Amino acid sequence: MNKTSSKHSASVDASVPVSLPSKHLLGIEGMSPLLIRALLDRGDMFASNPQSDISAALKGKTIVNLFYENSTRTRVSFELAAKRLGGSVLNIAVAGSSVKKGETLLDTATTLNAMHPDILVVRHNCAGAAKLLSQHVDAAVINAGDGRHEHPTQALLDALTIRRRIGRIEGLRIAICGDIANSRVARSNIHLLGTLGAEMRLVCPSTLLPAAVDQMGVSVFTDLETGIRDADIVMMLRLQTERMAGTETPSQREYFNFFGLDKAKLERSAPDALIMHPGPMNRGVEIDSTTADDVEKSLIRTQVEMGVAARMACLEALALGLDNAS
Repeated sequence: MNKTSSKHSASVDASVPVSLPSKHLLGIEGMSPLLIRALLDRGDMFASNPQSDISAALKGKTIVNLFYENSTRTRVSFELAAKRLGGSVLNIAVAGSSVKKGETLLDTATTLNAMHPDILVVRHNCAGAAKLLSQHVDAAVINAGDGRHEHPTQALLDALTIRRRIGRIEGLRIAICGDIANSRVARSNIHLLGTLGAEMRLVCPSTLLPAAVDQMGVSVFTDLETGIRDADIVMMLRLQTERMAGTETPSQREYFNFFGLDKAKLERSAPDALIMHPGPMNRGVEIDSTTADDVEKSLIRTQVEMGVAARMACLEALALGLDNAS
């Protein structure tokens, strides 16, 4: 396996910014393979030239990060991405805002709309919140995670991470392991990686399987070692206890024994298997520290790095749409 290769079959000229068919970026489901590859190609170029002035697509534009849920990686990477594209960024701390005093999402939309931002980056604990907001503001909206629904830019950065390391996604065996039922990351990755031709596996306790899993085009395993056998990518997810009723899993120690990833269990996967995790990690619950920090196999730090590049591609695409509409 080539650990530094970013070669792949280009679908478009990566030097040309991507244009989205929609004003907003709310999810991966339904996105065409051509558009996904175009965003990945553009993100790949940003990743390869992190300090260059390839694009100033956001010059003169204001981007608002509106996060109803805490997030360091996602918020900071959106902020860096916007600034590298020349934009002005406003971070709204919900804990100290009118939202905390009982203001509704639509009231917030009305308030923000009066300030005329160009792009809103929204994270919310309710599925569909980003779509609802997009229907009541003039700005373009990016979904930075809505409840259990989707997290499109995470899936794009994950795909970019894989493609730059391995050179392709088509034909790979990818096992997503852990709390699938509560994971928007899992849903977006199932749509994106499956669309690009990966063999998708879900590995988790039966209590953490999502509804309608039989319609997702995936293989389902309730045993970790069986599910990751010969897998090229093992993507671990944290237990999202904040979204659980409390009866879905045994103790954390028992969970790790059955579904936590360590070196011994990883040996069931392909010899060159790579490890991913969207973060934050619960060390000793879904993955042990030795495995997470393995410099040869772990792509976890690279995922953080690719977050800025992938989000630059998305922000630029939305900015292009705004310019074309004006």
